[in-house]
Amino acid sequence: MVYRDDYFIRHSISVSAVILRAWITHKYSGGDLNVKWEENLLHAVAKNYTLLKTVPPFERPFKDHQVCLEWNMDYIWNLRANKIPQCPLETDVVTLLGFLYASSGENTGIVKKFPRFHNRELEATRRQRIDYPVFTVSLWLYLLHYCKASLCGILYFVDSNEMYSTPSVFLTEEGHLHIQMHLVKGEDLAVKTKFTMPLKEWVRLDISFSGGQIVVTTSIGQDLKSYHNQTISFREDFYYNDTAGYFILGGSRYVAGIEGFFGPLKYYRLHTLHPEQIVNPFLEKQLAEQLQLYYERCAEVQEIVSVYTATVPQGGGRQEACDLRNSYLDLKLRYGRPSTCRAFPWEKGLKDRHPSLFQALLEVGLWTGPRNPNESVLEIGGRIFEKAVKRLSSVDGLHQISSVVPFLMDSSCCGYHKASYYLAVFYETGLNVPRDQLQGMLYSLVGGQGSERLSSMNLGYKHYQGVDNYPLDWELSYAYYSNIATKTPLDQHTLQGDQAYVETIRLKDDETLKVQTKEDGDVFMWLKHEATRGNAAAQQRLAQMLFWGQQGVAKNPEAAIEWYAKGALETEDPALIYDYAIVLFKGQGVKKNRRLALELMKKAASKGLHQAVNGLGWYYHKFKKNYAKAAKYWLKAEEMGNPDASYNLGVLYLDGIFPGIPERNQTLAGEYFHKAAQGGHIEGTLWCSLYYITGNLETFPRDPEKAVVWAKHVAEKNGYLGHVIRKGLNAYLEGSWHEALLYYVLAAETGIEVSQTNLAHICEERPDLAKGYLGVNCVWRYYNFSVFQIGAPSFAYLKMGDLYYYGHQNQSQDLELSVQMYAQAALDGDSQGFFNLALLIEEGAIIPHHILDFLEIDPTIQSNNISILRELYERCWSQSSEESFSPCSLAWLYLHLRLIWGAVLHSALIYFLGTFLLSVLIAWTVQYFQSVSASGSRPTPARASADPTAPTASPAVTPAADASAQDQPTVPNNAEPGE
Repeated sequence: MVYRDDYFIRHSISVSAVILRAWITHKYSGGDLNVKWEENLLHAVAKNYTLLKTVPPFERPFKDHQVCLEWNMDYIWNLRANKIPQCPLETDVVTLLGFLYASSGENTGIVKKFPRFHNRELEATRRQRIDYPVFTVSLWLYLLHYCKASLCGILYFVDSNEMYSTPSVFLTEEGHLHIQMHLVKGEDLAVKTKFTMPLKEWVRLDISFSGGQIVVTTSIGQDLKSYHNQTISFREDFYYNDTAGYFILGGSRYVAGIEGFFGPLKYYRLHTLHPEQIVNPFLEKQLAEQLQLYYERCAEVQEIVSVYTATVPQGGGRQEACDLRNSYLDLKLRYGRPSTCRAFPWEKGLKDRHPSLFQALLEVGLWTGPRNPNESVLEIGGRIFEKAVKRLSSVDGLHQISSVVPFLMDSSCCGYHKASYYLAVFYETGLNVPRDQLQGMLYSLVGGQGSERLSSMNLGYKHYQGVDNYPLDWELSYAYYSNIATKTPLDQHTLQGDQAYVETIRLKDDETLKVQTKEDGDVFMWLKHEATRGNAAAQQRLAQMLFWGQQGVAKNPEAAIEWYAKGALETEDPALIYDYAIVLFKGQGVKKNRRLALELMKKAASKGLHQAVNGLGWYYHKFKKNYAKAAKYWLKAEEMGNPDASYNLGVLYLDGIFPGIPERNQTLAGEYFHKAAQGGHIEGTLWCSLYYITGNLETFPRDPEKAVVWAKHVAEKNGYLGHVIRKGLNAYLEGSWHEALLYYVLAAETGIEVSQTNLAHICEERPDLAKGYLGVNCVWRYYNFSVFQIGAPSFAYLKMGDLYYYGHQNQSQDLELSVQMYAQAALDGDSQGFFNLALLIEEGAIIPHHILDFLEIDPTIQSNNISILRELYERCWSQSSEESFSPCSLAWLYLHLRLIWGAVLHSALIYFLGTFLLSVLIAWTVQYFQSVSASGSRPTPARASADPTAPTASPAVTPAADASAQDQPTVPNNAEPGE
């Protein structure tokens, strides 16, 4: 503790703080040398302490041990005596958020987790301050509304027991800050600020903790004008361990988040700072300013629309009464005082600033008219949007975009955020408007804050991949994706709204396109004919198509239920019996009939249908509260491979009601949820993604990327996205290219892979549309996006390989990336990938060893190009689906012929014979020309013909078609627990 490390003192004590305490006790009042000093301190009549300045380890002197070392040991020691070990470069300052986050006021938010410090000194300091917190939080906020509930989440810590801990900052319904701390003794303490937070202004909130003292400061605007400052002091000791849990910004399953936007957030883990010392600049100043301007403009728009909805019914809203045959009214109009209209209290300047809005309001008022005087601003926004979309869906709809944009802006301001997403896509892709990524970000954030599903998915995807100037941030991506993933099962159980089943249909797959139909199509009519004849399979397929709106058929739950009923009552098919039982249990489109539903469920279960066995467990859990019987059926169904049963067993363990196990068991619940997720269960997948983002379960180590992947998988099943994809597919099948391009762009920008590859295919088919209307390189952009997705088709890798090989527009040739793309296609089992790699070797390209290892090619042959070629062609041939000779088989045969010919030419005998014959030929030719010359005849010169050479082989550019089978839907599962 006094000297530096040397040969004899190998590990001197490292001290970060020394407290010298002194106290006085009475001799007869408890002071005793035999008791611990802590007990004497309690009985002291006077006491004091002081902090001693410690000497860092490498500033201490060496101790003179009065010992001489052997020369070799002394030499070795001197070599490293003055070398100071380098500690890991680490700081206690953490940037929890560097980009804007749109908080929709729902139960999702950003999850962050602090690791322990690698630096020994920092970690020791952190541990010492568990009962004396010293830290500072600085974050930017833009609040749109105060909390609708009692509390809304801003920033709070959730410990390993899923309880709030220090610090926890919330917003109240009056606009105050609610700051909550966890005490060392186990209780919680909270305080509310005296001031309220301002609305619709950027505010920097700084909160410093120093022991029992909290300092709260708010500053407004980029210039940080002081707004409020409050100091709060407590005598209690706070418990603070920032690694024993996780932080949440916004909402969670415990509390809803704020309605507004989060800006940059800095967290100083080990020290307090005065607001002037905090370095937390707003890096996205332009975006923040645009956001402020947007809401200022929207305030005017909403005021105009509010006045309009309140005024029109009193003035022009009754105009239709004049159309009636009424003698009294005729006389009144002829001889009475002229009728007057109530004037709108709008200035000319306001009309000049919002010409499109006034035009839209006149059209709404004259054509449809408000249904009632209290029609909301949101409904007006929806009507404006519908009229705009109707123009976009015309034959030349893409021509209309520039004229429709002002109406979409007004619709967005009215809170109808489908319009916000359209604007975001238009600006981000330059779809017949000048490309403006700043405006694209603005409207995407606005739509995300309004909980628009496609906007949230767009934000989640951009942060997941880190594209289009969005920073790569998996926690931020998860916040958006989890919001939509949570809504997806609820949307699926709601039979209303513009929804359709999300089908994986590729425009390159002609077989799948042929079975797309409508109510008057051949496929549908044939199924209907077979279903009428009693074909159980046709009845089930027909019912599914009508219930979910599949294969181009419009959603019609009532008609679907009729086919479910017909099939269940007329056939013995267990699947139809089960489907109809579920409909009767839930009362979807039909009156509930629990008795008949139970009979049908038991009948289907008796036929060995595992879904029905699970359904019986759901019945006893939901209606009878008989958990023992429910667990019995679920265990049986789980053994039969039913993922719903696995999820339901997990719910029992999570709730602590599994028979014979009175306590909650999150570990077992997590195992069952994981098994259900692997079977495709939506709610099970959501739980797994939550466990991966929090890392609070040992069996689910924290993995934000995996959490995003699972949440994205669920979000992309959302019916509102399916509706957009279906509209694009229908337009493509009908030959409406403008509409098809529009809807596929809207779908592709959400990050769903099938729409990205389909859009790239459309741009290949109609390059005139892509170049004429899109401000991005369509083929490159969307094929490139798709190959970074999980489950991308092999033809996308082949296409990107071709683009890298040949170069594309502004993209230069890149053989290394081309090889990687072909190798990935080959690994996916595409023969074209092997063929293209072989052709690259034929051209002299060198395949890196890590690619050959990736393809699992024997390392012993990797140094021999001929051996690699033989291996690639053989694999190509084996993967080829053609029964007759394929390019792969011909290439393999040609390679072996060349090898044989080469071996023949290397034979000594053949070499001698060839040389002899060539010599004879040359001698005869010379003799012939000499004889001709001697005869005096002048030969006529012959035109030499060029020796044709075979064109150099190059990688094929025609991608292979993907003919993957179309996923079949299943009956939706009920939430917590499912049937």
